[in-house]
Amino acid sequence: MKKKQSASKKKVAKGKQQNAVQRAPKRRGKDATARRPRLPVRGARGAGGVKTRAQLSEASPPPRVNTADLAETRALAVAAMDAAIDKKALLPVLIDVSAMASYTDFIGLVSGRSDRQVDAIAEGITQAMKARGRYVLGQEGTGSGRWTLLDFGSFVVHVFHHPVREFYDLESLWIDAPRVKLAVPPESAHEDALYSVI
Repeated sequence: MKKKQSASKKKVAKGKQQNAVQRAPKRRGKDATARRPRLPVRGARGAGGVKTRAQLSEASPPPRVNTADLAETRALAVAAMDAAIDKKALLPVLIDVSAMASYTDFIGLVSGRSDRQVDAIAEGITQAMKARGRYVLGQEGTGSGRWTLLDFGSFVVHVFHHPVREFYDLESLWIDAPRVKLAVPPESAHEDALYSVI
């Protein structure tokens, strides 16, 4: 009985070896035995190894943005912030990230006193941009009233309920980026305005 089991195990093992040989990829061409060149592994060291971020940034300078397009985008972003201020948005900040980010040129941040005001500010910005021929490419958080993101492509506006804005503190992520000067009325410029009567 044991001999039959060992013989059947040998057949199974032999069958597996044959299947493995059949599954091996076949190489074509003149030099079928030559190995393919190895792809570099991140962090690998060597003569041609992987370049560090510093080496990559030295090798190719960042692409320059057309100044006319940047000025137009800046004007649109300022108009969006003005629309937010018209809806009594608080603490508006417009950050120029054109030299630092690849996904947008300007980031706008505003706060609202309540969930409903956040939605009203977002709707006001959307309507003002539609009047200028710019449409929202993406909108997230609408209806929740806590945080609404309006993506216009070349600029992005975050409309926060103020406690949520303080929690995420996006301004500190872009602390090195220059701020665009805005004409902000005194009632929108101070944090004390958050708790005053409208």
